[in-house]
Amino acid sequence: MAKAVKKFRKKRQMTEEQKKAASERLAKAREKRMRENPPQYKNIHPSVLELGDDHEWSHVNVKKWIKTQKELLSGERRNVRQKVKGAEAKVASHEAYIRHLETYLRTGNYCDMFWGEYQQNKTRQVCVTMAYNPDGTPKRSYGIYYPDIDMVWGVDNKPNV
Repeated sequence: MAKAVKKFRKKRQMTEEQKKAASERLAKAREKRMRENPPQYKNIHPSVLELGDDHEWSHVNVKKWIKTQKELLSGERRNVRQKVKGAEAKVASHEAYIRHLETYLRTGNYCDMFWGEYQQNKTRQVCVTMAYNPDGTPKRSYGIYYPDIDMVWGVDNKPNV
C-alpha cells in the first residue's frame, strides 16, 4: 500500500490591521513582564548595575563593546586562515580584551590599559590611598591622577630634587 501524501498547507496571512493589533498585544505583554518579573542580572556585579544606562561604563555599553570585539575577532580569524601577517596577534588582542570586559562585568574591576568599543581610549591610574615620605610629604608617581591636587602628576609639576 502506498502512503497517503500529506497535503501542503499555506501559511496564514495576516492583514495589516491584524499585524498592528498583534504587535500592540506583544508590546503590552513585554511591558507587563518587565514590571512583574524584571531581569535580575545575577552574573553582573552590583557596582556595574548601579551605573545608569547612559554611563560610559554601564553594562549595556560594555556588552555592546563585547559584541563589536567578537565581530572583529571573527574577521581576524578569517585573516589567520588566509595567513595574513599580524592576524594572530590581533586575534590574541581581541580575545584578551573580550576576556577583560567580561571580567569587568563579573567583578566590577577593570584591568586593561585601554577601553572603549575599539580600544580607542587609554585608561589612567588613580591614587586611592596616599603614601607619605618620613618627613610627611606625599609620595607621587609620574602619570598618576591624585584627587587631593585634582590633576595628573607629570613633568611640569614634578618638584626639582
